[in-house]
Amino acid sequence: MTVDDRAGRHTDDAEIDTATTEVADAVATGQTKRSRVQRGIPRWLRNVKLVPVILVLLLAVSGGLATWLYFHQYRPDQQTDPRVAQAVSAASDGTVALLSYAPDTLERDFATAKSHLAGDFLSYYDQFTQQIVAPAAKQKSLKTTAHVMRAAVSELHPDSAVVLVFVDQSTTSKDSPDPSMAASSVRVTLTKVDGKWLITKFDPV
Repeated sequence: MTVDDRAGRHTDDAEIDTATTEVADAVATGQTKRSRVQRGIPRWLRNVKLVPVILVLLLAVSGGLATWLYFHQYRPDQQTDPRVAQAVSAASDGTVALLSYAPDTLERDFATAKSHLAGDFLSYYDQFTQQIVAPAAKQKSLKTTAHVMRAAVSELHPDSAVVLVFVDQSTTSKDSPDPSMAASSVRVTLTKVDGKWLITKFDPV
């Protein structure tokens, strides 16, 4: 091997060593930057699976959008058909009357509620309140107050209608004077009797 060959080999080795060093430095730099980024992220967030989180968020958004579309876009007839407004009002007022009562005004509260009812449901409500609700309300000083948050017609016919009602109910008692809140939805079936919408079915959903 000549002097020139040895010199060339040393040059190549030097270039390889230099290239290797540059790659190692680049990798180290990249790891350092990644470590710095990770240190800025909470440990629990580093371990979170992004795909499930995204799916949950999408489902929540789509559910909210569906509700908004139902009340504001899918039911445009509510703004144009007076029968719809009458059915919604009757279902809302009747729901509030059914779910609101106080121990000192039970008979008046029950009478108000019954004025919104008809058919077999009226008979059932009268029996249920006298045998179950009234004794419990008096014994435990139960007081409930209902507020309708949303209501929309899902079916409408000349003499019948179905209204979906979303309601919040506040309850207090002798043992629990602080109000407890409960949210629920009810499928209210109405029948027109002598020109007035009355509740004939009341089904929680």
